[in-house]
Amino acid sequence: MNTVIGAIENCRFCLMCRHVAPVGHITHNESVTPHGIALVAAMQRRGQLTWNTSTLDVLYAEPDGGNCRAHCVTDQPLPAAIAAIRAEVADDGLAPPEVVSAHNRIAENHSAFGSYEPATMHGEWGLFVGDVGFNLARETVQAALKLLEACGLDVVPVGCGLDSGFIPCSLGYPKTAHAQARLCIEEVQRTGIKKLLVLSPQDLFAFLQMHQERLDITWPEDVVIIDLIDFLASQVPNLKLIPPAGITENAAAYVDPTHAVRLPERFDAARSLCEVALGSAPLELFWRKDRAHPVGSTAIQFTRPDIGVRLTEARLEDAINRGAKSIVCDDPVTLHELRLRDKSSMRIQGLYETMLTRLPPHS
Repeated sequence: MNTVIGAIENCRFCLMCRHVAPVGHITHNESVTPHGIALVAAMQRRGQLTWNTSTLDVLYAEPDGGNCRAHCVTDQPLPAAIAAIRAEVADDGLAPPEVVSAHNRIAENHSAFGSYEPATMHGEWGLFVGDVGFNLARETVQAALKLLEACGLDVVPVGCGLDSGFIPCSLGYPKTAHAQARLCIEEVQRTGIKKLLVLSPQDLFAFLQMHQERLDITWPEDVVIIDLIDFLASQVPNLKLIPPAGITENAAAYVDPTHAVRLPERFDAARSLCEVALGSAPLELFWRKDRAHPVGSTAIQFTRPDIGVRLTEARLEDAINRGAKSIVCDDPVTLHELRLRDKSSMRIQGLYETMLTRLPPHS
């Protein structure tokens, strides 16, 4: 047995992460909680169940957002185990058509959402833009680049429209994920980048953890990978941002991005930047920081889009219930999904775009 898959045996009767299981919260269906999914997978491996429409619906309901492992004292890699089982399903030709279609787009175009444009510039500093940032949220990318320019950096955009390998790996296609990961590394090396800023937490998680754990890929030691939110938080004095005019009670809520639970170091940095950009501390959602729920921007948008939409709607409802008039987030992936599903009059604003409005003239 794949040693990672062995996690299902440890998770099938465990409720340790049940209180933060996002899909369980929105569906009220125990079958699609972490232990429910693990139990179905374990029974299939014992020959007590077969893969059919009903059991595959359970297997593909895991969002791969990291909540279960973040709340596991024994650090069980259940999302990686489920991805490995999905790979077996795909090898047997049983993957749902929507999953196969999403995989094929990435395999052919290196992107699930549009096009990929290889970098042609060279430099010491780079910004990994990613698939969604380039194809669906370019305003966030442009704002980030302008902020970095104001910090005195000449940054090379890389990975423009390039899936980092996270989506195909989560879908159950490790070979394609491996090829995507190698392409990311090759582009960074070809452009001479030694310090790589990463725009989206999804790609940051892929580079810092998933590539090694699920694909056995190690990044070159001479490339330093840096969360953009952390870097900009350290550069606030150099940016000399202009405070908002007047003092008003803030009604903007900060939404921790999908995968934030996997990157707890960013919690405080993101909030410090929000306070600078907004003029006061943001409102906090109930599902925040180490218990933050994902939106439907992971592979679940292809595996179980019905659940993905509901995850995003639940985040919007959380903000409304906290009295927020607007939402602010730094991640282009999360921002795109929130904007796509919002049916309220709430303003959804990018943190970097908001910071850009505070730059002094001619910065």
